[in-house]
Amino acid sequence: MNTDVNATQQETAGAPATGWWTEAVIYQIYPRSFADSNGDGIGDLPGITARLGHLAELGVDAVWLSPFYPSPQADAGYDVADYRDVDPLFGTLADADAMIAEAKSRGLRVIVDLVPNHTSSAHRWFVEALAAAPGSPARQRYVFRDGKGPDGAEPPNDWQSVFGGPAWTRVADGQWYLHLFDTGQPDLNWDNPEVRTEFLDVLRFWLDRGVDGFRVDVAHGLIKQADLADWQEPQEILSGNEVDKPRPPMWDQDGVHEIYREWRRLLDSYDGERILVAEAWVEPAERLARYVRPDEMHQAFNFEYLLASWTAPAQYAVITRSLEATDAVGAPTTWVLSNHDVVRHASRLGLPISGGRPNGIGIGDPQPDAALGLRRARAASLLMLALPGSAYLYQGEELGLPEHTTLPDEARQDPTWERSGHTQRGRDGCRVPIPWEADAPSYGFGPTDASWLPQPESWAEYALDRQEGVPGSTYELYRTALRLRHEHELGRGTLRWLASGDEVLTFTNNGLTVLTNFGTAPVPAPAGAELLVSSAPLDDDGRVPTDVTAWFRA
Repeated sequence: MNTDVNATQQETAGAPATGWWTEAVIYQIYPRSFADSNGDGIGDLPGITARLGHLAELGVDAVWLSPFYPSPQADAGYDVADYRDVDPLFGTLADADAMIAEAKSRGLRVIVDLVPNHTSSAHRWFVEALAAAPGSPARQRYVFRDGKGPDGAEPPNDWQSVFGGPAWTRVADGQWYLHLFDTGQPDLNWDNPEVRTEFLDVLRFWLDRGVDGFRVDVAHGLIKQADLADWQEPQEILSGNEVDKPRPPMWDQDGVHEIYREWRRLLDSYDGERILVAEAWVEPAERLARYVRPDEMHQAFNFEYLLASWTAPAQYAVITRSLEATDAVGAPTTWVLSNHDVVRHASRLGLPISGGRPNGIGIGDPQPDAALGLRRARAASLLMLALPGSAYLYQGEELGLPEHTTLPDEARQDPTWERSGHTQRGRDGCRVPIPWEADAPSYGFGPTDASWLPQPESWAEYALDRQEGVPGSTYELYRTALRLRHEHELGRGTLRWLASGDEVLTFTNNGLTVLTNFGTAPVPAPAGAELLVSSAPLDDDGRVPTDVTAWFRA
């Protein structure tokens, strides 16, 4: 790549689509861990409603809530027993209505999670299926099959669960059911018209209550290859999608697109620009772009960007490839660094760059460099928020929260921990309830000390009340960046690379120059430019230090 700032003239166009989502900053709320109103140690909808002022003040455009439906909580609510109600853990339907109304009064749109790949084993459909005979209509809503071997005692194929162990469980009459995740999450049969009709009605239910869209869980998994062929590769949610390999029989089958075209037609029949967002762990970017063609979903999470290494060449490649792929279908690109399924980027970026992506970090594991991780996380966030398209923030990242890497193993609740035979720590470390007030019980998460996952003692230093109004704090950095992003319309801008070398990335977007230094020595700022914001102070001579992003105006 060219390191001459004057020699590279490549341009990558921003998304030509119109609509609020094309440039929105969307904040993910994990309801269990955001705010607890009643002191039971579990976050809830009234707690969220009471804290919406923070998000309006922060400057985001919308909120996305992870599931709050009735559930046995085998997978923290992603095992849904009833798609048209609220779990008593989180409140009531009236609380949901009040939360939606309060968000709208503050100018915030609301996106809810939809989990269509599987239900809970407690869902009335699955209860009916277990009571029914093989081949019955009740069983045809799910993926039931006879086993292999003379007595059917072997699973129908060799598929493995994403959480570890076989993806099949045998029932009393000898048949097996498919669950790509936990045993309490049986996969639905999306070749069954009854399943498709049911979910159209679920969409209507929440659209009629005023939600602005849906984040679709495991959007690439609904359709399975018809012959359920064996798959010899490791069974990971992203495995096998590389351009030079065949697609896994359980992921990214072409039939999913017909489903989303039907959903899009339904959403387009409502006023107010309602949207669909795909959680599709699909590579390469050109394959992911199929999910956001003009008649399908509006956005798809850019996990290739989330997984990219913190090096100039890796960041240049993924940004360029992402923008080109979505531009080809007229859709906005999304950018995300953390969520409820991955190690928080303030810790992930404190690990060696050459290392793999950990599935959780615990006692005895290699520990991240906390100071380095936060420094790089601030630089990465400022880089992300300068890019054209839509950005997603995960609750607490505006506080610089790291992963809870010393969570006691006996406190872990993620099914990955048990199903992997304690070889993968799982996702609990990024789901710990967030701190609001340094000196309050549970750091202001709730009115008591109760917390469904224990909070580390270091949480006090990250609390919101320790950062509000403090120059240089991570919270004030995010608030400034979001204000400038809006003022300069960076989300709808056009990225033009100025320098893309082994140590520095520089680009312009709507009149701003953005520089990130990945190297080992400080680099000069653009000559004569005014500094608007930087992820850490510049050197006394105005140069940009290592692991720092700065925005300049000519």
